[in-house]
Formats: sequence, C-alpha cells, structure tokens
Amino acid sequence: MSTATVPSPCISVCKMDARSGWCEGCLRTLDEIAAWSVMDDAQKLAVWQLLAQRREAFAAAKGDPR
Repeated sequence: MSTATVPSPCISVCKMDARSGWCEGCLRTLDEIAAWSVMDDAQKLAVWQLLAQRREAFAAAKGDPR
C-alpha cells in the first residue's frame, strides 16, 4: 500500500496579492494554505486543479503574455 500524498504547491514565496487574495508564490488562498495539512488527497487535488486556472488569471492580471 502506497503512503504517497499530494505534494504542497508551496514554493516559499509567501506574499499575498491584495487584489486576488492569492499567494503570489503558490496561488492558494489563506484558507487553502491553513487547511492544507488536514485536507485529504481528493481535496488537495481539487486545489491543484484550481491553481492552473488561477495561474492563467494571475498572469493576465500582471500583464504576462503567456
């Protein structure tokens, strides 16, 4: 039986964007960051799916032409 868990998206760039409410490093909300250690794998994977969408929105808001 595997004990692998879903890794944290944290990249140690912990600065909250006031406009979006997302961490500029991992793009999680404060609630998601605080709850990460008690989330099950399904919840963590759901957050990871949100991060892809947020990455695009954050880049567009910052003027990144990705």
